[in-house]
Amino acid sequence: MASPYFAKSITKFRPCLSLSGHYSTPSSYSLFSSAAAVSSASDPQSSSLSQAQQKQRESRWSKWLLFLPGALTFGLGTWQIFRRQEKIEMLDFRQKRLLMEPVNINSLFPLEDKLDDLEFRRVICKGVFDEKKSIYVGPRSRSISGVTENGHYVITPLVPIPNIPDSVQSPVLVNRGWVPRSWKEKALEVDQQSSEQSSDIASSSIQESERSSWWKFWSKRAENLKNDVAPITPTEVIGVVRTSEKPSIFVPANDPRSSQWFYVDVPGIARASGLPEDVIYVEDINEDVNPSDPYPIPKDVNTLTRSSVMPQDHLNYTLTWYSLSAAVTFMAFKRLRQKTNRR
Repeated sequence: MASPYFAKSITKFRPCLSLSGHYSTPSSYSLFSSAAAVSSASDPQSSSLSQAQQKQRESRWSKWLLFLPGALTFGLGTWQIFRRQEKIEMLDFRQKRLLMEPVNINSLFPLEDKLDDLEFRRVICKGVFDEKKSIYVGPRSRSISGVTENGHYVITPLVPIPNIPDSVQSPVLVNRGWVPRSWKEKALEVDQQSSEQSSDIASSSIQESERSSWWKFWSKRAENLKNDVAPITPTEVIGVVRTSEKPSIFVPANDPRSSQWFYVDVPGIARASGLPEDVIYVEDINEDVNPSDPYPIPKDVNTLTRSSVMPQDHLNYTLTWYSLSAAVTFMAFKRLRQKTNRR
């Protein structure tokens, strides 16, 4: 009775037997195979979507980068417009200041803390030049009869003269003008000779004082020599109040120890001359020059109302930058149109 029933059960579950002798469920097998197919199909789709999004982002950034040069050049052109307006106002301010009547510099001494506001104000100074403390700033080139010659600006302290009411109350630094390079070389030779002579005179006077006891005689003679000195004639300077120069990055630094001055530094020159740092600095603009002895040549007034970059130059720069911006922007639009046509 058991064998027929056992045979029927075997025939009933035979389709579920595999060739290897293991059991497998048809429904589970089909489920796993469909899931694997779905996962294998979804992975390439997700990767392709991410790549497409990344390409879109890169294309957007590349579009903006194409317009970046045009935006930069447009900004530079706009900046030149503002610079032109500032330059016009600055030159107009200088012209108005230079047209004002010159004043005595003694009236400016109470306003020493506001010298920046007094720049380009014409002043009159009377005193005597201390030639031994002259400082040469340069090299500075100058065109003479079509020939360019190198030289220096000579800056000398103008010191007060006793018992003269119109004399300056305190020393003033005066830029006397341009001199040839030979002036500086001669000044150095004179300084060396004067230092040697002063040392010789000092040593000889010491020896004479040791040998002789006639000191009263020599003292009376020195007093007579002082009384015989000719009176000092004051020097009148008509100039404009200026401040220190602003050197570019290509100008070397000043070296006061070796007397190398490449640009005007008013506090530094004042220290080297033994003057206070808040000294007034004046540029001589006197037009009455002796043809037989023209040096130093004072500055021309017209140079004070000029600039290395004039307003017309700023206007030319503006047109140049705007033209370049338009050309670069046009090229960017053309490049984008080519890409859209290819697609």
